[in-house]
Amino acid sequence: MVESINLIIGKKSKKCLFDKHHDFKITIDSSFLESRSCTIEIVFNCDIIQFRNHDYTWVAVTKNHIANWHSPKIIKLENNQLIQANQQLGVWEVDASQKHILLWHLNPRYSKPLAQYDLDNSKRIVDGFHIDALTTSLGLLFVKDYGIEISRSQVPFSAVTCFTDHCDFDSVENLKQQRAFFKKYQVKLTKGFFLNHYSKHDFSASYEHHSEEYKKWLDDGHELAYHSFSQSIKPISDSLNDFQNFKQVLPSISTYIDHGFQPYNVSLYKNYEQINNDYGTVLNERGVKNLWNYVDTGTAVKGVINQINPNQFTLDTFRRGIADLDWKTRQSMFIKNTIFHYFNNDYSLHLYRFIARYFKTIGRKKSFSKHLQLFKNGLKVIRLFIPILFFWQKRKHSIYPLAKFSPVIFKHDITGKSFTVFQTLEMIDFKLGLCQNNLDLLIAERGLFIAHTYFSAPMNYHQGKLFGKVDEIDAQVEKNFDYLSQKIRSKEIWNPTLTELIHYLRQMETIVFDCDSEGQLIVHHQNQLKTRKVS
Repeated sequence: MVESINLIIGKKSKKCLFDKHHDFKITIDSSFLESRSCTIEIVFNCDIIQFRNHDYTWVAVTKNHIANWHSPKIIKLENNQLIQANQQLGVWEVDASQKHILLWHLNPRYSKPLAQYDLDNSKRIVDGFHIDALTTSLGLLFVKDYGIEISRSQVPFSAVTCFTDHCDFDSVENLKQQRAFFKKYQVKLTKGFFLNHYSKHDFSASYEHHSEEYKKWLDDGHELAYHSFSQSIKPISDSLNDFQNFKQVLPSISTYIDHGFQPYNVSLYKNYEQINNDYGTVLNERGVKNLWNYVDTGTAVKGVINQINPNQFTLDTFRRGIADLDWKTRQSMFIKNTIFHYFNNDYSLHLYRFIARYFKTIGRKKSFSKHLQLFKNGLKVIRLFIPILFFWQKRKHSIYPLAKFSPVIFKHDITGKSFTVFQTLEMIDFKLGLCQNNLDLLIAERGLFIAHTYFSAPMNYHQGKLFGKVDEIDAQVEKNFDYLSQKIRSKEIWNPTLTELIHYLRQMETIVFDCDSEGQLIVHHQNQLKTRKVS
């Protein structure tokens, strides 16, 4: 059934050796496997007619299909032969234009995206670095009766909701309100906090001043995460010293979330020689294992909720998701979403930030040059959007660059230490993002999200906030969380903390499938993973 196997690195292609152990198993020479990007092209002598989708259903090969490490790697040929990968590593891709070809990507561009900022705050997306140590060669199993797929949830084949909250606007008063709210609905989250009290806001909460309140969050089943070490930015030398000298306050805290433009952020530390060479060592010694650095798959609105479904992350899906909002809000949200997720480059972000800053300070007196710069930048933004308007039918279904492979989590090495980086779904509007239809969609797709939230956000321009008014929970948002709570209790949704989710998912790194000479599937290193047969 396998006609040939080729190794593609860049624009070069060469034959790849493989061994046929018996009729039900071949292994592929994996000595080439490094941290760089490469693709194994597997050519069959017949077409692939079905692809096991991320929602654990069979779909006909009518378009492009992707299966990253967290989704089943199972296909069916036109002769009804099931073929399964012997491990979850890498990304499978099948396209309707070449149904007889299976691509097995290893470290493709944007499969491990990291944000990096220069000293002038210009942004670029780079690829994470980690060399996967194979315990067994990559292989294909031609199973006889059934394949085996792995649940992404500890509650077998349920949806997964994980909240990581940024504490930018937390006060001790609204912290207590938030904690009481989440206790009422038995929703767990990973709560960011500022370690030291240094803030331009008088109300800002910090572990330094409010440690007893944060410990109550732990008592309620939540977990804590460093959201930098202070709300505001200190002088550079003081900030770098804070990083080098910070102490682990609790052994359970293992996550660091970037905040603002702190110089010791994961996205900025390389600009500072004082911490660059020992950055990974310092974090590792303080118990930090998980990192986030400004990479969102997209923004949650109606119909955009499942982080591992790339087809939800398109301009058209977003447009339909905000259709019920007023005209001004729709235009503002659509422009921002397009800049941040569709273009997602420093040029468009620079233009957007200048224009947004101009209008946020509209009441202040501005020079003629500022008005002129607004006019010029406005024209540049219009130029960006003209091709979208003229070629809407073609571009409306284009998947955002950082959503195609939907990595969710991946390993990244910093100064010799290995960390888990997690990608998020921005969730500002809890009326749209957590509406009942979205939760039902997430359940139907057995989907997953790690939400990037601001539960205490007070800004008037934020739609669907938790606090509709100061000190008052929004009624519709509360109704949505009540519905979520019901689905958690009925085990249709698993609601882990970030650490719990990572601990479960990382078991997929070591699971190995094998096939004996009779075509029977064997599972090694299943650990606590939930699995089921599929035929």
